[in-house]
Amino acid sequence: MITNKPTEAELEILQVLWEHGPSTVRFVNDILNQEREVGYTTTLKLMQIMADKHLVRRNTEHRTHVYAAAIQEADMQQHLLKKFVDTTFRGSAMKMVMQALGNHDASQEELDEIKALIKKMESDQ
Repeated sequence: MITNKPTEAELEILQVLWEHGPSTVRFVNDILNQEREVGYTTTLKLMQIMADKHLVRRNTEHRTHVYAAAIQEADMQQHLLKKFVDTTFRGSAMKMVMQALGNHDASQEELDEIKALIKKMESDQ
């Protein structure tokens, strides 16, 4: 169970770890710097805080510490989405979907995927 909601900066670090697997602070910092300048010590401090919050695990067996995400990406997405739907749309997934579709030009491929998901959900009931 996820008890600590990551900050936006922590979520960026988690995304690097989910995409690349266990990594050093230097590697994570290099990836983050491809988007915007982030100091090494800032990344290090964030990752130390994340370890304290149990968002990442730190392997200290070697001189260079390696960090790994302690939470699966899908689990975090589900947790954040539920919290978002609950707080922003008062728990109504339908309101969220209608808002998203109303403000986005969905491609035919996206619409087909949505229809397929609805059919699957109906057949599972």
